[in-house]
Amino acid sequence: MKTMKAISQDALGGPEVLRMVEVDKPVPGPTEVLVRVEAAGLNPTDWKTRASGGVLPLRPPFVLGWDVSGVVEESGLGQALYRPGDEVFGMLRYPQGHGAFAEYVTAPSRHFVRKPRSVDHVHAAAIPLAGLTAWQALVDVAGLKSGQRVLVHAAAGGVGHLAVQIAKARGAYVIGTASAAKHDFLRGLGADELVDYREQDFAEVVRDVDVVLETIGGDYGPRSLRTMRPGGTIVSLAISLLDPGLHARAHELGIRSEAILVEPDYGAMRALAALVDAGALRAEVAAAMPLADAVKAHELGETNRTTGKIVLTVPH
Repeated sequence: MKTMKAISQDALGGPEVLRMVEVDKPVPGPTEVLVRVEAAGLNPTDWKTRASGGVLPLRPPFVLGWDVSGVVEESGLGQALYRPGDEVFGMLRYPQGHGAFAEYVTAPSRHFVRKPRSVDHVHAAAIPLAGLTAWQALVDVAGLKSGQRVLVHAAAGGVGHLAVQIAKARGAYVIGTASAAKHDFLRGLGADELVDYREQDFAEVVRDVDVVLETIGGDYGPRSLRTMRPGGTIVSLAISLLDPGLHARAHELGIRSEAILVEPDYGAMRALAALVDAGALRAEVAAAMPLADAVKAHELGETNRTTGKIVLTVPH
């Protein structure tokens, strides 16, 4: 087979610009693998990139998607980690390595690790981008330690609900912001304290925080500083929405302020897979839809009312 099906777009815009197309099936280069996609996770960056081109920005036509779970079909020159038939999951390089909403992808072999045996492709595909984002923010950048207090904003979202579990696995005390309807779900994941952002100002009720995972942007960063101890770290993910005075204000208070983009990370992916198989990390899948329903998936995601992740399944 020389071609494959993929979800592409010829213009920036709403979900209606997405369409199923036939494109050339990729060929793995040196140290790469060709992966038959079984499931692809959807993230907020997908619908933001569809609408605006994203952080690069990308110019149409392009195929979105960074989260992959699937089966290795072919290896490029010098690739020795995997064999055809191996089940793997991982993240294509962000933001330039997009293309998961398709029947096949190619990427460097170390952008993937073996899929956890305890979950199916749908639940595996829900983890990479969001899980790596949470891990890199909390573990690599903030250096989260046992006994520290961490505040996770949008704790029931794709990144947030994985961050809650990662922080708990590292022995932290976890505080989350979320609507009241999602509090029971988050308590089930191990959250110690929850704030209904619709009824309370978290900046008035949360104190002595060592690490903040700021996922929203706008005034959430400056307000979060009011909850923190000197010497703490705030890590912001919404770079395009970052308050321009946040870093300077944090510095005045003796707080470290960082903003990050997620990167492929073989070691962190192995750590996430180990947590999954140990029962310490699970992805909540709000909906699983076939690739042909990508428009509906984007529409659902843009409601910003889902708990966890949306995943596209890829029939073969």
